[in-house]
Amino acid sequence: MQLGKINSLEIKRFAPPGAYLVDQQENEVLLPKKYLTEDLNEGSIVEVFIMKDSAERLVAIKQIPYLLLGECAYMTVVEINPYGAFVDWGLDKDLFVPFAEQRQKLEVGEKHLFALLYDYDTDRLYGTMKLRKILSPCTDQSLSGKEVQILVGDLAKLGRNVIVNMLYEGLIYNDHLIQTLTTGQQLTGYVSKVRTDGKLDIRLEIPNDARYDAAEKKILNILAENNGFIALTDKSQPEQVREMLGISKKTFKQALGKLYKYRRIAIDTNGIRSLNNDRKPND
Repeated sequence: MQLGKINSLEIKRFAPPGAYLVDQQENEVLLPKKYLTEDLNEGSIVEVFIMKDSAERLVAIKQIPYLLLGECAYMTVVEINPYGAFVDWGLDKDLFVPFAEQRQKLEVGEKHLFALLYDYDTDRLYGTMKLRKILSPCTDQSLSGKEVQILVGDLAKLGRNVIVNMLYEGLIYNDHLIQTLTTGQQLTGYVSKVRTDGKLDIRLEIPNDARYDAAEKKILNILAENNGFIALTDKSQPEQVREMLGISKKTFKQALGKLYKYRRIAIDTNGIRSLNNDRKPND
């Protein structure tokens, strides 16, 4: 069984405090009584999160925290004491972040990105703001062009820092910020380049011609949701396009041209109008 992770464990026996679970090496851990349900019997396999209680004893719980070992999440500071800070990670017992793991002075009520780590010396879980401790340089060139999951980090001079697949550092350049992002937001992105320093350049649009097909579908869907009309044209400002469609002006114009060519839309002086034509752009 591993601290900070979801473990599949077997119920070995029941006792007044709850059920004792075992792993394949017959290590025992208590699942407190409040988590027991009528369908559980000796031999049942349960999915539990392993942590330590206030007396520093291993305990199994059915609650799932906002992050697991080696992951990070956007969490709220709930207490400051002489030894560090505590953040709400979705469990009854808050997560401790020592002063040595803080990048700045924290105040109660603030929200920041924290990662969950394990201290081998003390056999404890702890939080850190030093996110690079869970990240590695990327050497996998095959990721270029692939879809990835990103966690939005802080603003940078050149754009937005992001964490990619909870493994790598990434950056979305200002020129590619086609929608408003907030720290802690999770969404899909695409790797446009694996850099020699191991960091990833990320885009929010598919970084090949497939993005135009996706943009065409998005335009048609939004037209359908707005009675066949939206107040955008090829003369609209890039900011208007990003706000309404979440795509770049270049991609918008390419998709618009193809839809117009196949008579799916009409472009009026004040907007785009659907022609309700069933022909597909690639027919």
